[in-house]
Amino acid sequence: MKLTFLSIGRDRSGLFSPGVDEYVKRLGHVAKVAVHELPESKKSGALAKDDEAKALLAKLGPRDVLVAMDERGKTLPSVDFAKWLGRQHDDSRDVVFAIGGDEGLSDEVRQRAKLVLSLSPMTLPHRLARLVLVEQVYRAFTILKGEPYHK
Repeated sequence: MKLTFLSIGRDRSGLFSPGVDEYVKRLGHVAKVAVHELPESKKSGALAKDDEAKALLAKLGPRDVLVAMDERGKTLPSVDFAKWLGRQHDDSRDVVFAIGGDEGLSDEVRQRAKLVLSLSPMTLPHRLARLVLVEQVYRAFTILKGEPYHK
């Protein structure tokens, strides 16, 4: 299984990257992990979403399972998310998580996704969402392995 985290924009603040790096390192024990920061569109509104959608979708392989991160998506308790991720692992599927830029994700990306997932009904800065997402993926694998981290 390969886990890929695609996000629009960079963490210029430096606040979140160390946490992301730590959880990526931990995840390396259970899967191949890649993190790609794609550039923000210089356009605005729907045009930005369209540009960023093209960049995100271009990174997908034909067998990749896309998870679109969106505040309007489905909320799952950690245990249910772990079960979903475990099924993807058991089916030898590669999972790609997509986090949009300031304008969010386009309808095209959400429609292509196997799962549209929300970390919170609140709007999160997408750099913080990346950290929370990577931690939740790590947590999911500890749940599946019965490790004490989740407690």
